[in-house]
Amino acid sequence: MRRRLIQSTLAVVLVVIAVFGVSLVIVESRTISNSAQERVDSEAVRLVGIVDSRLLGHEDVTTEILRDQVTQNRHAVITVPGRAPIEIGTAPHGDVITATEKGEGGETVVVQEPRSTVTREVGRTLLIIGLVALLAVVAAVLLAIRQANRLASPLTDLAETAERLGSGDPRPRHKRYGVPELDRVADVLDSSAERIGRMLTAERRLAADASHQLRTPLTALSMRLEEITLTDDPDTVKEEATIALTQVERLTDVVERLLTNARDPRTGSAVSFELDEVIQQQLAEWRPAYRSAGRAIVSSGKRHLRAVGTPGAVAQVLAALIENSLMHGGGTVALRTRVTGNQAVIEVTDEGPGVPADLGARIFERTISGRNSTGIGLAVARDLAEADGGRLEMLQAQPAVFGLFLSRTPPAKRSAQDQEPTVR
Repeated sequence: MRRRLIQSTLAVVLVVIAVFGVSLVIVESRTISNSAQERVDSEAVRLVGIVDSRLLGHEDVTTEILRDQVTQNRHAVITVPGRAPIEIGTAPHGDVITATEKGEGGETVVVQEPRSTVTREVGRTLLIIGLVALLAVVAAVLLAIRQANRLASPLTDLAETAERLGSGDPRPRHKRYGVPELDRVADVLDSSAERIGRMLTAERRLAADASHQLRTPLTALSMRLEEITLTDDPDTVKEEATIALTQVERLTDVVERLLTNARDPRTGSAVSFELDEVIQQQLAEWRPAYRSAGRAIVSSGKRHLRAVGTPGAVAQVLAALIENSLMHGGGTVALRTRVTGNQAVIEVTDEGPGVPADLGARIFERTISGRNSTGIGLAVARDLAEADGGRLEMLQAQPAVFGLFLSRTPPAKRSAQDQEPTVR
């Protein structure tokens, strides 16, 4: 592209120089020739005047008197009737410029100048025009190179940006070039890079959340299946299979929620449900794991509380808190229910050392963990709680106490008048 731009610019400049340069040479040559002829004619007229004035004054007309009146490199012949011709200068050879004038006394003055003087002047003019044309060509080449670099370099950068986007590097460059068309392309590429970056971030987040949220249900399901394989009691098999089916339903719910990645209670997913059912389900699922660790998990507090939310999401939040206590806490884990104002609260606490002081409120941030864990469990749990219109807070750091706050007021339903369109 650079070479084509330079060649096209140079071609335009050469055409302009050829058209205007030739015309200028022709005009200047004619102007120089006409000027030389006018100078010779003017000198002939001047000499005639001098001769006339001396003849009228009855003065002598001699070579010595007229020699100083003739320009150097010119030849003049003055012919006066009845006298010998007066010749001044050396007669030129070859092509000459001639001017002849007659005076009132019958005298004749012939002035000649070699045309070589005109040729030399024309040559100097052509040299100047040639130098100017050469400077114009050099300036055009430099300007073409600068313009080509100005246009080609941004295109190279844009191509590299597009290649980076295709290779999975969505970082926008935020680089502009001062050319509106190229800046528009750069804006589009940066916007695309930001969108791709958000999409990749969402996909990575979904993958991380899925791996974290599915790990515990799959572990529990595996334990149930192991119980089935180790027993010959039909009643035990039936009981364990029923629990396993419930856990499969939970897995399905987890996957659906991770794929939608956002919920709104106004869409109808939030319902009024019994907290005891969700709590007892979590106790049944986590007791084997706590029993294996030599610890206990219990529940207490107000019974038969109803809350508004999505049972599957609340179960996932409690599972994240219970797993967090199993990994980072100690002693007995207690799930306590209480009422504060118009909210139902589920507190999860243990007898461990609590949350380190250096973590504090950052405990809900992604990648923040007290040990070598993923650091996304509590972050996902808070997102799930807020998506249901509730909130998840750390009520106490040592020992750790987390509280899940849920509304007790059923979601307001639209009246029939609101649902019917207004007819005008």
